[in-house]
Amino acid sequence: MIRKAIFWLHLTCGVAAGVVVLMMSVTGVILTYERQILAWEDQAYFADGEGQSKVPLETLIEQNSDADFTPQSVIIASDPAAPVVLRQGRSGEVIVNPYTGEVYEPHSDTIDSFFSTVTAWHRWFNVSGEGRANARAITGISNLMFLFLIVSGIYLWLPAIYRWSTMRLRLWFHPNARSGQARDFNWHHVFGFWSAIPLAVVVATATVFNYSWANNLVYRLAGEEPPQRGASSAQEVVIEAPSDAQVLALSEAVALAQPYSSQWKTMTISVPDTESGTIDIAIDEGNGGQPQKRHNLSLNAYTGEEVSWVPFSQLSAGRQARSWVRFLHTGEALGLIGQTIAGLVSFTSILMVWTGFALSWRRFARWLARMRKQRNASATLNTAPR
Repeated sequence: MIRKAIFWLHLTCGVAAGVVVLMMSVTGVILTYERQILAWEDQAYFADGEGQSKVPLETLIEQNSDADFTPQSVIIASDPAAPVVLRQGRSGEVIVNPYTGEVYEPHSDTIDSFFSTVTAWHRWFNVSGEGRANARAITGISNLMFLFLIVSGIYLWLPAIYRWSTMRLRLWFHPNARSGQARDFNWHHVFGFWSAIPLAVVVATATVFNYSWANNLVYRLAGEEPPQRGASSAQEVVIEAPSDAQVLALSEAVALAQPYSSQWKTMTISVPDTESGTIDIAIDEGNGGQPQKRHNLSLNAYTGEEVSWVPFSQLSAGRQARSWVRFLHTGEALGLIGQTIAGLVSFTSILMVWTGFALSWRRFARWLARMRKQRNASATLNTAPR
């Protein structure tokens, strides 16, 4: 009785959320190697600086500041050929040659625009304006139903009678599954079994993005209270500027930061303003999507002394867990292998939606045939001579 109830809930959720899950799965596959493809496109910006000295960061900032663009942060890379990126907020960006100060002409934004559109479909059907909240609510509840499908599917995968011959049919592709129904049944179980755990991670982490209760649950499972929205996560350090002191050159700040990590790949350096007493530096030793390789350094903007050094290992358990969630969803936290696994299970979910729909349709067609047969039989009895 319990198994039957779970089966019908599983089937109902699959039919109700199937199209949305299919959309999220297809777009998830497309986004698998987004980071690598965009990095490949940016190779056009790399310079040959052999025998040249780099332009000071302050000069690059001054040359590229105007009424419309004021850099708030600078991104440099350990690769000497990599460009310097000046950023204002989250979207304003200027890319310059670190040796000549030349501003690179923006390359075609076709690829970037393509991935932005796919991401918008993945999250909220590419809806803009007031309708986005409703679209996001639909993808959120569909994602929850998808999570139920995975958990209930693990239970339903277990056969009623435990025999190796029965288990084998659900573990691997069966050569005798030649009819459409037999093939779909076999594929649905095989793909479901081998992708269940990584797919559960991908779907469960997506829930954190959609619901505040899921986000708070991450912190509570880590043994701490979730942070209050808008509250400062750390005690602010106030540094008064000495009357005769000047702000530290950013190149000096970079030199002071380098001993903190011998394996750094990129540094994101905040541009101190007149009210700032610190220079904040985010040090990344990974590919940009590995939270365990991200560390934060804060220096006195006038003396260069360390104000705070917070490697990932010193973050609270809750903040570590929340940092992992974002990049476990895409698999990037585990590098290229993790991305590949996330892409593969997204592809298997496409096959599971397809085979699930096919099995549901055949079940529905059989039910219609039975109803038609019963009506015909009733009609025959009613018209039979008495």
